[in-house]
Amino acid sequence: MESIVSKVLDNVDIKILDLLQNDAQLSNLELSKRVNLSAPAVHARIKRLEAEGYIKKQVAILSHEKLGFDLLCFVFMSTNLHLAEKLESLEKTLESMEEVLECHCLTGEYDYLLKVACKDRKGLEVFIRRLNELGITKIQTSLALREIKDSTVLPIQEEGRL
Repeated sequence: MESIVSKVLDNVDIKILDLLQNDAQLSNLELSKRVNLSAPAVHARIKRLEAEGYIKKQVAILSHEKLGFDLLCFVFMSTNLHLAEKLESLEKTLESMEEVLECHCLTGEYDYLLKVACKDRKGLEVFIRRLNELGITKIQTSLALREIKDSTVLPIQEEGRL
C-alpha cells in the first residue's frame, strides 16, 4: 500500500527534475549516468515524482512563429462578475479557448491576464469579440513585438547541490 505522505525531495530528485525540465527526452539510461543511479532506480523516481505531482506533464514546445501564429498578445481583462459560479463558468470558458496559452487571475487593476496566440489581426479581432460576449467590462491588449526570453525552467538547482 502506498504511503499518503510525500517523500521530501533529495538532491538526486532535484537533479533529475532539473535535467528533465531542460530536456525531457533524456533516456532513463542517460539520466542514470548523470545522477549516478541505475536506470530502474531513476525510472522509479520519475514515476514517484509524477505521482506526487512534481512533474505535471512532458510536452514538446512548438514554435508559434514557424506554425503561423504571428501575433503573441497579452490581454488584460476586468469583469463585474462576482458570484463564484459565474466566475467559475468564465474561467472554464477561458480555459477552453484554444488561443489562450495561459490565464492568470490577478490582483490590482485587472482581474485576469491572458497570453494569447493568434495567426493574424483578424484572428485577434474574432477572439476579442468572443471575450466581449462573456461579460468582460474592460479589455486592454498588448502585442508582443519580440520575445526576449521564453523559458519554462524553474531555478530549482541551488548552489552547492549535485
